[in-house]
Parts: sequence; C-alpha cells; structure tokens
Amino acid sequence: MSTGNKVREKPKPLKISCTSADCDNGLHCFKKSREMAETDYGKCRSCGADLVDWERVHQGNLGDVGYVFEALKKELVRHHFWHKPIDQKAINHALRKGSRDLCQATYNRLAKTIAPLPNAWDGRQTSWEGNIIHYAQHATACCCRKCLEYWHGIPKDVELTSDQVSYFTKLIMLYINERMPALPEDGEKVPPISNKRRTN
Repeated sequence: MSTGNKVREKPKPLKISCTSADCDNGLHCFKKSREMAETDYGKCRSCGADLVDWERVHQGNLGDVGYVFEALKKELVRHHFWHKPIDQKAINHALRKGSRDLCQATYNRLAKTIAPLPNAWDGRQTSWEGNIIHYAQHATACCCRKCLEYWHGIPKDVELTSDQVSYFTKLIMLYINERMPALPEDGEKVPPISNKRRTN
C-alpha cells in the first residue's frame, strides 16, 4: 500500500565526455574511433555524418573564426561548453583577473600543460569547471593534445610553437569575450565564496 510519501530522487547530472553524441539533435562526436577506417576521418563516430570542412578549420585563421566556432558547436562536448552556465567560482576568478591578466594566464597555461612533450597526463590536465579558461579550452578543443590533433590538425607528437600557443590563446579569449562580454580589462575585487552554512 502506497503512503504517498515516497521521496523522489534527484535526477543524475548529465554525463558528458569527449565521445558523447546526440545525433538526433544535431550534436555529434568527430573523434575517430579505433573501428573507423582512415577514410572516415572527421565523420561522426556514431552516425557517420560528415559536417565539418576540416581543411578550412585546420588553417588556424582567426579571420575565419566564425566558421571554426560554428563547426565546434556541432560536436556535443564542445556545444556543452558553449552553452553550459559558468559556475560562480569561474566567474569570480575571471573578474579578479580581468581580460588582460586572463589572457596572460591562458598563454602560460597552454605553454605549460598543452605545448610541451611528453605529457603522461594528456587528456586529464583540464578540469571541467572552476576556471573560465578550462571552459574555453573544452569549447575550442584546446584541452588536450588528442582534441588539438583532430580539431586543429597538430600531431600529438609535435611540440607547439610560441606562435601556435599565441593563436590558441586568442581563440580562447574570443570564447571568453563571447561568454563574458562585460569582463573588465583590469581585475576587480570580488569577495570569496563563503563555505559557511547560514543558520536561521
């Protein structure tokens, strides 16, 4: 006999990974699987859709960034980070830095965690939240060398040049400017998030 007092479970958070796809809603995964033939490079690993002009994306042309961003948004994991609400910790961090220092922090992060070889932690060096730079790295496929290889055409076994790091820094800052258009150039004081629970 039901008492009507059954506790509803909270829905589990949506799990997103680099291989997630939702093809019915136009969100794919273009990362090649082991089972795919070389001729299938760049097609969705789930449905086979061929939607990206890879030669155009691999040119690394900031003048064509509109197309690059449009193409990135066709992949589920990238789309997720273009539309996911930015957490408060990441917003506060960006405000404290300001766009000028955030740009330098982005360059430094890429130079330290993405550019050099070898990297035993590749694929695990970029967290999913807490820093707007991390959001931007996932959204623009600058989060690890695997994503950098298939989205930007740079082999995993080749160190990035300073010019390439500068290009990806600019790409990331364009994402940040789109997501936080009111971000000041200079940092500002932002009180830390309190971890103390309020008592009535």
